Amino acid sequence: MLSGRRLDLLDPSPFDIEVEDIAHGLARVARWNGQTVGDHVFSVAQHSLLVEAIADEIAPGLPDAARLTILLHDAAEYVIGDVITPLKSVIGDGYAAVEARLRAAVHLRVGLPAEPPVELTRLIKRADRIAAYLEATKLAGFSRGEADEIFGRPEVEPRSLGGYLTAWPTHEAQRRFLQRFGELSGVQSR
Repeated sequence: MLSGRRLDLLDPSPFDIEVEDIAHGLARVARWNGQTVGDHVFSVAQHSLLVEAIADEIAPGLPDAARLTILLHDAAEYVIGDVITPLKSVIGDGYAAVEARLRAAVHLRVGLPAEPPVELTRLIKRADRIAAYLEATKLAGFSRGEADEIFGRPEVEPRSLGGYLTAWPTHEAQRRFLQRFGELSGVQSR
């Protein structure tokens, strides 16, 4: 990692994880394999902020720890990239196990439980699915009909997307991710 940390993918230690590395990596990982409109890639960092905003609309008033868990829902991708769901299915359990170990190490590093509660996991999946639908229809060229078929029509569409669906430059996505992390965790990055 740029921080100088060395991370064992098969046995990740929370002590080898730095939030700055996560933000740096996620701001450079493209959602939809970069097949989105705009001058910049739509990054996993930006997607993470979108999912957290959607979750807040679904379930307002969540404690900061829950919101931090939501923000970090794809944090493992700072190391392993954003693999599209159909390919994850083909790769199988090995990929899922590596992803789960990385996610648990990230959670432990920032003081969260290794595994979120079931209800929070369900909320994350709901918000993530809504984000995927919005990204597909607004950024990745899907028609509403295609997105309805693949993702299901969202039960709620956020009132205010706050500019989340216009791809930001890498440095902006990284800065906003770190800022939100600091607000939710009380830990400011270097």
